[in-house]
Amino acid sequence: MKKLLTIIPLVFLLCFTFGCQQGEEVAEEAAIGLEAAIGEGLPIIDVHVHAYPVWQGEKPDWFPKDVYLPKTDEEFTKMTFEMFERFNIVRAVVSGDPLWVDKWRKKSPIKIIPGWSNSILGNSQEDLKSLERKIIDGQIEVIGEIGAQYAGLAPNDSLLEPYYALAERLDVPFAIHMGTGPQGTAFNFFPQYRMRNGNPLLLEDVLVRHPKLRVYVMHAGWPFGDEMVALMFFYPNVYVDIGGSWMLPRAEFHSCLRRAVQAGFGKRIMFGSDQMFWPDGIELAIKSIESADFLTEGQKRDIFYRNAKRFFRLE
Repeated sequence: MKKLLTIIPLVFLLCFTFGCQQGEEVAEEAAIGLEAAIGEGLPIIDVHVHAYPVWQGEKPDWFPKDVYLPKTDEEFTKMTFEMFERFNIVRAVVSGDPLWVDKWRKKSPIKIIPGWSNSILGNSQEDLKSLERKIIDGQIEVIGEIGAQYAGLAPNDSLLEPYYALAERLDVPFAIHMGTGPQGTAFNFFPQYRMRNGNPLLLEDVLVRHPKLRVYVMHAGWPFGDEMVALMFFYPNVYVDIGGSWMLPRAEFHSCLRRAVQAGFGKRIMFGSDQMFWPDGIELAIKSIESADFLTEGQKRDIFYRNAKRFFRLE
């Protein structure tokens, strides 16, 4: 049986609907006041968090330079949840080591939205049935982060098809890694990784086959900005997250973010920290949005909170 390797990375009635949505947001902004800033306690939804055991060994070159690596599992968990409280992160989509995702959910069952991202997956009926049971039982609420790119697979590879079909049938969000990763990935970590497999247009045939699929492209498909906005224009069920913004120079990240907003997709961009082994990364990711002076306060509210609330259909 051929195996599908989805590596956990070390890793986006129209007039009526739009009018109602705009009215709700105007009312919300009036209630909270646009002058209020993130530091004043407005809620955030982080759609890209990882739960792992603490990193062992020396700090690799590709890790963010100005972050602290916790020394124990307990310290890592404690610091991450302290970041959630400090920045009022009210919900977090968490994937990674299944045992640790489960531990974090038990610690905060309301805050943690559990994702599914095992190391080695088959496409046997048994695997799919097991995943389906977990979704129906409420143990899994998001399929992803799926890191097929790290295994050398394009998003339209046939091995992923059963998982897309399952996500559409059960109406579960599907989160797929596309685009950026640590520099030197193919040399140092995953020899099958290929940047070309991060091209968002490779998702197009999948979206045509599964028109009701709720999918978000992690890392917003960087560096394929033009391809990403083209996909979003033609397929309104596609959202993106901006996880890993700290991997890029700030000017480059802001250029990509401005491109997506100017193309008209400010309401389909979601905040993600891509917190892996360093809780400080959550603050770095938040600052990358706060420092974007081309965004209005309303647009920041969309990215930090409202877009994810809509996409995940949260109460």
